[in-house]
Amino acid sequence: MDQNLIRPSELIKAFVSKASLKQEVYFKTLQIFRQFKTESEKFISLNSATVGKSKFPLLFEYKDRGDFQFELRFGSDILIFMMHTNIFEFPRDHEVMKTQYIRQDKLRSYCGNIMIFNFLSDSFKYTRSNDLGYLIGRLFVNREQHYFLEGKREVGMLYNNFARTRLNLKTIRSIIYSSILYTINFDLLTPPFENFKEVTQQEMQSQLDSMSIRTGKRIGFRFQADEVVQNGK
Repeated sequence: MDQNLIRPSELIKAFVSKASLKQEVYFKTLQIFRQFKTESEKFISLNSATVGKSKFPLLFEYKDRGDFQFELRFGSDILIFMMHTNIFEFPRDHEVMKTQYIRQDKLRSYCGNIMIFNFLSDSFKYTRSNDLGYLIGRLFVNREQHYFLEGKREVGMLYNNFARTRLNLKTIRSIIYSSILYTINFDLLTPPFENFKEVTQQEMQSQLDSMSIRTGKRIGFRFQADEVVQNGK
């Protein structure tokens, strides 16, 4: 008998073990995402009266987009919080994988993923499908609620000690507030003049018909740091 033959019982055991782990992480992440929704909606509700006293009418609202997505709309910006429905593991060379916390139990490296995107409000208002959005942060959380946060400036300054830090309501609020602060300070830059000094009548008509001028906060520029280098696998 072939000693290398995989037994059905071993196969089923491996499947049940891995699938159960991913389900546990998924439901834990979903629970946390719902807390993000609750805290975001609460933030808008508690501050809408103050914003309403502004000299000019300001966009300031929360929108639920289903189980895995919601939006915070304020001024000229939109923050989209999105939960990925799949479970990820950190790459082998990631700093998290080198910690004693993971070495003691490799199953701790399996995480759910919540992403935060920034778009211009006008991109949706005028259906400008060519406009750019930016990933400003992504949160990884495991079944023990330990988390790792990658992000820009204010977002990335939050604690990232995966082995010691556990996600709680205080941390969730900090992530929401930091994301809003980063977005407020992330200004729209004008493109180089040379990029737009000539335009044909056909191009202009096409742009008028479809609003196809691509707009993003870094229009006309390419920032290597704005690209996501590391992806879950």
